[in-house]
Amino acid sequence: MLKAETCLEGWTAVSLLEKAGMDLVWFDSMGAKSASVVVSTSRGKVVVDPGVAEMQPSYPLPLEEKLALRRRAARKIEEAVLKAVAIFITHYHYDHHMLPGDPDLERGGQIWLGKTLVLKNPNMYINESQWERSRLFIEEILRLAGASIKTYTTEPGRTEFDDPVEKLGMALSRDFGGYQQRREELLRRGKRWFSRLAAELWGRGPWIREIVLKNKVVATWGDGRVFEFGDTTIQALEPWFHGIEYDRTGWVLPLLVKRGSYRIFYTSDVMGPQIEDYAEYIAKIKPDVLILDGPPTYLFPYMINRVNLKRAIDSAIVLVNSGIKLVIYDHHLLREKRWRERVKPVFIEARKTGAEVLTAAEYAGRRPLIDTL
Repeated sequence: MLKAETCLEGWTAVSLLEKAGMDLVWFDSMGAKSASVVVSTSRGKVVVDPGVAEMQPSYPLPLEEKLALRRRAARKIEEAVLKAVAIFITHYHYDHHMLPGDPDLERGGQIWLGKTLVLKNPNMYINESQWERSRLFIEEILRLAGASIKTYTTEPGRTEFDDPVEKLGMALSRDFGGYQQRREELLRRGKRWFSRLAAELWGRGPWIREIVLKNKVVATWGDGRVFEFGDTTIQALEPWFHGIEYDRTGWVLPLLVKRGSYRIFYTSDVMGPQIEDYAEYIAKIKPDVLILDGPPTYLFPYMINRVNLKRAIDSAIVLVNSGIKLVIYDHHLLREKRWRERVKPVFIEARKTGAEVLTAAEYAGRRPLIDTL
């Protein structure tokens, strides 16, 4: 694998990310769960997904070392947030956002105030647990600002919701052979789950409306919107599944960052992507840099089966063949020692195409922590 300082056709990973105005704050390859980045704009710095969690029990480190790495990551993220004018939170998992009262924040929840918060819409295309977590986060932010979440609750703004699976033509047209019957049953179950969420949760509410408190808090929903920060635009896509079709972990907001002639695509959590339509969408954009969360191989074969792991690998191969110069391949992928072996075909294909595929740790000139244990 190429190192960050290695020259490839006149550019390096470091120079490319710098020119694109991107900095990697913390990722799983550094030893704690996170996918946090900073975008530099002419209006100031924008932090994406300022969250961190300690590694799972199967990660081969003592708990006290996992917690120490989590604290270290939290401090780095805190420093980034202090300098930021805006924060994007793509979904409400704690490795993507921290609560204001997090004990590992030295300066406390005040670091969130006085900034624009662009959040995943907490009212729709969200599962039950993230519905609750979003409200907890917003409630704590408002409390710091001397306000109450009750002031911002309202009746549902919609009662009908399109099923996003119906738009996944590539994924739905595939025939998975011996797995097809099982897949069709899972899709039927998933559709029932989606319909229940739409009718019983999103359609009944209560919803939270966007928040504006003078000089204190501005919270707006990002789904499907474009935000301008001087010379930079950040487009938050409509929600994508956090994994396969009808994945029970919910939805995320992938981001397309445009700064000058440079484009960066941040997948958030799409687990590969496992859905073929998502890979095709990214490939057509042809970003200069792709920050790609790999499949959670540490959950294989129990929570991710062989078919969906192969879908993730095939999608990554599509992407390294699309003309993307640099892929930061990290997050869920770096949670177990056999990760590189599990996705070996991706690296083989990248060598053929000339795409540079690095973990965040390698970009920083270090080996991924899991590779040293």
